[in-house]
Amino acid sequence: MPDCEYRTVRDAFSALAEPVRRDILDLLRQGERPVGELVRLLGVAQPNVSKHLRVLADAELVRVRVDGPRRIYAVAPEPLREVDRWLAPYRRAWAERLDRLETHLDRMEDR
Repeated sequence: MPDCEYRTVRDAFSALAEPVRRDILDLLRQGERPVGELVRLLGVAQPNVSKHLRVLADAELVRVRVDGPRRIYAVAPEPLREVDRWLAPYRRAWAERLDRLETHLDRMEDR
């Protein structure tokens, strides 16, 4: 994996380590939202939501656009695709292990 992709994955995992940030991404997955709406839905103080959004933006996990006095946030999918690509070999390894376990259990049932 090239160094820039590794950095993207590392930064994404670091940003996603905080549960409130994952909650923010879950809300943004449903569509763009202004900060005020995120504050209301999360029940977290506005300064704290803004700090979490800054971390997500620094990790390039969210995009922001200015609409007059409001900042509207949306999920930026590319870093999540990098995380998904990084996780792919682990998913394959676990799928293979689970397939072997299933085969083993089937053989045990046949006995």
